[in-house]
Amino acid sequence: MSRFLPNRTACGQTRREFLWQAGGGFAGLALADIMATEAVAASSDSEKQPHFPAKAKHCIFLFMNGGPSQVDTFDHKPALAKYDGQSYSGDVEVGSNSRPIGHLMKSPFEFQKHGQSGLEISNLFPHLAQHADDLCVIRSMHSDTAAHASGCLQMNTGSIFIGKPCLGSWLSYGLGTENENLPSFVVMTDPRGGPIGSASNWSAGYMPASHQGTLFRSGGTPLLNLATPEGTTERTQRQSLDLLKSLNEEHLQTRSGDSELLARIESYELAYRMQSEALDVVDLDKTDVATREMYGLDQPLTADFGRKCLITKRLIQNGVRFIQLYSGGGHQEDTWDGHSDCITNHKTHAGETDKPIAALIADLKRSGLWEDTLLVWGGEFGRTPTSEGVDKPGRDHDWHGFSMWIAGAGVKGGQAIGATDELGFKAVEDRCHVSDLHATILHLMGIDHTRLSYPHQGLNQRLTGVEERHIIQKALT
Repeated sequence: MSRFLPNRTACGQTRREFLWQAGGGFAGLALADIMATEAVAASSDSEKQPHFPAKAKHCIFLFMNGGPSQVDTFDHKPALAKYDGQSYSGDVEVGSNSRPIGHLMKSPFEFQKHGQSGLEISNLFPHLAQHADDLCVIRSMHSDTAAHASGCLQMNTGSIFIGKPCLGSWLSYGLGTENENLPSFVVMTDPRGGPIGSASNWSAGYMPASHQGTLFRSGGTPLLNLATPEGTTERTQRQSLDLLKSLNEEHLQTRSGDSELLARIESYELAYRMQSEALDVVDLDKTDVATREMYGLDQPLTADFGRKCLITKRLIQNGVRFIQLYSGGGHQEDTWDGHSDCITNHKTHAGETDKPIAALIADLKRSGLWEDTLLVWGGEFGRTPTSEGVDKPGRDHDWHGFSMWIAGAGVKGGQAIGATDELGFKAVEDRCHVSDLHATILHLMGIDHTRLSYPHQGLNQRLTGVEERHIIQKALT
């Protein structure tokens, strides 16, 4: 029997092989187009619909970097005065195991009841105490780590591991922005440095890069190189941007679905749109005397955080979705990390932030933004009720139980939720994990934390992870 060789095409393949591979290629083109379309949609910052009617449209996270002491701020522990100077013999793991443990140490700050609610607040916050009936203090927070880097990451992203999207990115992805001329997510750090972990705390992680936080400076130009160069007309700049966009889009055709490139293309357009609006938002030169005094803009201690709070109010007014303000730089005493002297440390950082935060609350109310804005205050963890070394007034890290507060839209103020033990070491009543706080924030913003997900590595990833988390119902109106 004779054997017949299959007919080959000029490329060395049979007609059947050619048609099969060509067909697969055309299908691949269709798939690539779908993926690119999804990537563009996922990276879009346009306003999106929440899962249900939202209490809050905007969120401000006042991040006290370094870990403020709960027993010196919002969790009064009279028992510490009784046992002051005595050794601790309990079973709670104290501090980071690498530092000396001194004696139980009473708070050097006086606590008083404030407002109609009688909420107890230390004298570190005389201005904020005037808004006691607006604050919902959560005294039973706890996290999973004693280290600053992983603690900041968990408070921001829900995970102690780097590479996850942060809270602001999830809100940007889920809700978009109300103003196409400003970012949906803005971050302002401390002039003494950023938090440990730096940009990973406001990263979009595996999401499209357009959802990452945009760093604003509290003084001068909000973004470097934002101003139009001298001698450049608007027409010339627009032509240059159009040419650049055309070249980038041509480059993108061979890299379908590249979110970094998509974000880069959009960033040029956003920067162009921001040149007028962003500059107006941060221009405080024309601020009236009363407002400058209220925020402490002309006082060295409060000037920086005061500027950030006033800019935050203006950003909220202009539709920015999520803003995070950092108090505390990158090193121990530059932050709330009062290892050596918690007394001086907390006086300094509370003094820098107390008046501006109280002014922000009052200004949000005065301008009609309070009912649409959620405020969150806290650090990555708290501090131990023990001193760090005998006769040394510092405190070590405590992640077993610490305090945070929320206020504003949808929040029932004038109350304290949960409790730590008698001495303030560990959350024992109505315990709230960091991810429970995240679930509550999302809920107030109109998002079901179990439904907000992003596909990555074959899984539908969530801010609150796979473990069961709960909304803090007692905090809601």
